[in-house]
Parts: sequence; C-alpha cells; structure tokens
Amino acid sequence: MSEHDDKRPEENGGTRADQRDGNGESGNRLRKELPEEVSATVPAAQDASQPEPEPESAPEPEPQAAPGPGSESEPRLTGRQRLVQGLWPPRVSRAQLIVALLLFGLGFGLAVQVASHSDGDSALRGARQEDLVRILDELDDRTQRLEDEKQGLEKQRDELENSSDQAEEARKQTVEKERQLGILAGTVAAQGPGITMTIEDTKGTVEADMLLDAVQELRAAGAEAIQVNGVRVVAGTYLTDSGKGVSVDGNKINAPYRFKVIGKPQDLEPALNIPGGVVQTLEKEQATVTIERSTKIVVDALRAVKRPDYARSSSQ
Repeated sequence: MSEHDDKRPEENGGTRADQRDGNGESGNRLRKELPEEVSATVPAAQDASQPEPEPESAPEPEPQAAPGPGSESEPRLTGRQRLVQGLWPPRVSRAQLIVALLLFGLGFGLAVQVASHSDGDSALRGARQEDLVRILDELDDRTQRLEDEKQGLEKQRDELENSSDQAEEARKQTVEKERQLGILAGTVAAQGPGITMTIEDTKGTVEADMLLDAVQELRAAGAEAIQVNGVRVVAGTYLTDSGKGVSVDGNKINAPYRFKVIGKPQDLEPALNIPGGVVQTLEKEQATVTIERSTKIVVDALRAVKRPDYARSSSQ
C-alpha cells in the first residue's frame, strides 16, 4: 500500500468525525428550536420504523352475564316463570268475578241451544229426498187445515151477524159445536176416513212411552178421534207400563196394540213413517207395524161425562 492509501482512511475518518460532530450540533440546535411534542415523536417514529414482534394471541374470555339485583341469593327466573308469577295468584275483584260468571252462563246457554238445534236437524240431514218431500207435504196439509178452520170460524161470524133470526142461528151453531166437542172429549161415537195401525210385540219390548209418541204424532198430523184396544184416547189420557203390557187411563191392554184413528189418511200415514219416527223406533225394538187406510173408521169407545169440580163456564 502507498502512503496515499494510508492517508485516505485517516482523511475519511476525520471527515466522518467532523460530519458526526456537525450532525450532533445541528440535532442539538433542532431540539432547542422545536417544541417538546415534536422531539418526543422522533424516537417514536424511529421505533415505528423497526418491526415489533407480534404478541402471542391470548384466549378470549367467555362473556359472562351481568349480575342483576339479588342474583347472589335468588336464581334467575325464565320468561314463563315470570308470567306464572304475574298471573297467579289471581287478583280478581268482586265486580270482575260477577261479570265472569255472567259471561260463563251466557256462553253455556248458547252452547246448549246450538246443540239442541243440531240434534233436531240431524234426522232431517240424513233423510232421503222423498222423505223430505213427504214432510213438506205434511206441513202444507197442516197449514191448509188451519186455514180451513179459520175460514169456518169467519163464516160462522158472518152468519151470526147477517142472520135475521140470530137466536136460531146461534142455537144451531151451539148444537154443532157441542157435537164437535163431544167427539174430542170422547163422550159421543164418531166415524169417518182414517187409518188402522196394528203393533205386534212378540218380544215384549214395546213400552208405554213408545205408544204415547204414536198418539202425539197422530194428534200433530190432524187426528180427530183415537181409540186403542177399546179405550178412547182424549186430551187427559195417560199411559203407563203395567207388567208385560201397557195401562191406558188405568185400563190394562196387551199386545197386539190396535189403533183406530179418524183423520185424513194422506196426513196420518206419512207422519208415522218419517225418518226416526214412530215406525222406525218400533221396528228397532223388533216390533212389527202394519198401517191400513180406510174410508170409514168407527170409533165407538166412549168416556163417561165427568163434571168438573172447580171449572165453570164464564158465560154463566
């Protein structure tokens, strides 16, 4: 190596030392001139330039429910438990209790009424078309009978008003009315068109209430006179079970039960054969029912005239 080479490092070293001294003096000058905040950011910037080691990921703590008031002594209630505590024990006043009872009674009455209507209509829902037509015809006949009766009464009124001898006309109408009432009361014999119904009861299953249903159905169909096994049926007739037979107004009768009925045959027979009616009920009890129409039925069983104990005519 030459001397020039030996001098270069020394010169280079001197220049570096001089530069370092100059940088130190300039840095001191800048620190004096800049505020403290700026000087504090310089080492932070220097530290940021150096990469920091990544911290190890620590396990995240599980979230914990914030303790509520009284959580140390009482367990936390669920929504259902809070609802039960709010509803029970009930806080009901006397007025609310009365209103609840009234509403319950109203709802029960409506339910019973709907059930009764549905039971009454169930037989008609299952009826055949021809049965429904027959029931409608029967209703039309009943309406016609009431209309005829109304016209007859109006005719009697007009005759009484227009007759020159009102006393004689009134006497004739009184005799006719007495005859009609005698037929209904069973004190006079009657004859006319009608039906004969015979019930054969070999099993002994026919009871008094079944025969009573037959009587009521015949009356509703327009029967004017009824006789059962020689006993006249009137408004006050009662039927009871008597051993293996039936008692009618205290008179025991046995099977076969024979009904003689005066009325319009076209109304009487269909009334007994309606779905769920008298004939079907008796046939379910293994009884045999036979119905015959006739243009002349004689009802000759009579009832003794009984004077009422307390009732008197209001015209006296």
